[in-house]
Parts: sequence; structure tokens; C-alpha cells
Amino acid sequence: MASLLENLIDVLDKENTEYEKLVVLAEEKTPTIIKGDVEGLSRITEDEQVIVGRIQGMEKQRIKVLADVANVVNRDVETLKLIDLIQMLESIPDQQQKLKDVQKRLRETIDKLRETNGKNQLLLAERLDMVDFNLNMIRAVKSAPQTANYSKNAYTNGQSL
Repeated sequence: MASLLENLIDVLDKENTEYEKLVVLAEEKTPTIIKGDVEGLSRITEDEQVIVGRIQGMEKQRIKVLADVANVVNRDVETLKLIDLIQMLESIPDQQQKLKDVQKRLRETIDKLRETNGKNQLLLAERLDMVDFNLNMIRAVKSAPQTANYSKNAYTNGQSL
């Protein structure tokens, strides 16, 4: 059981490290969005995809280890939550504390990532609204009616607004 818990703690710690990398990229993304740097945004998105791929692999490991732990403690893997496991480890305080710590760090990291991604989402929405506004202005200028300016021969000179 102790080795399973160590494996779980190790996987969760590695996941947290990858999520922290996503937080750094999300924070880099904010000024990139503000500047409108499409190439920089593309590079950051590619880097995020690589990290997300690694996180997905770690998620599979976490699920496997948690399934093994569920078998050992005779609980259904579908209903066994990390918080439940922490409560069950009262008889092993050092493992319990390690699991609490890694869970707390992971929760704080994910909360920070959510907050930063929320800000970036709002910035992107504002940026898209600005692009849409500019496109509408360009269309309006191109489709403006001709002015009623006449030449001295009584012909319109074809100027637009």
C-alpha cells in the first residue's frame, strides 16, 4: 500500500509541475494577446498542446494507480476521491500529510490556471470584438454612397464619403 501511495503522490506531483508550466504559458499569453502577436500566440498554443499531451499521459497513470489503491482498500474506483483517500490514511500520518500537501498544491495551481485562462478569454473576446468593429468600419467606408459634388459641367465627380 505504501508504494502505491508513493506512486500516487509522485504522479500528482509531476502533474502539478506540468500544470505550473501551463500557468507560466498562460501568463505569457496575456501580453501576447494584448499586443496582438499572432505568431507568439501560435507558438504558445503549440507549447501548451505538448504539455497537455504529457498531462493526459499522467492522468492515465493516476487513474491506474488510483484503481490499484481502490482494490487494496476494497472501494469502488469510480467513487473513491482523493479527499476520501486522505481521510482513510489517518493511521499513516506521514503519507496522509504528503497526499494533503500535493493535493493542496495541485488545487492552487489549477485555480491559478483557471483564473489566468479566464482573463485571457476575456482579452481574446475583446480583441475579436475590436477586429469585428474594424472590419465593419472598413466595409462601411467601401460601401459609402457617392457625395453630391458636381463638377462645373454638372456631372458628379464620383467622390465617396
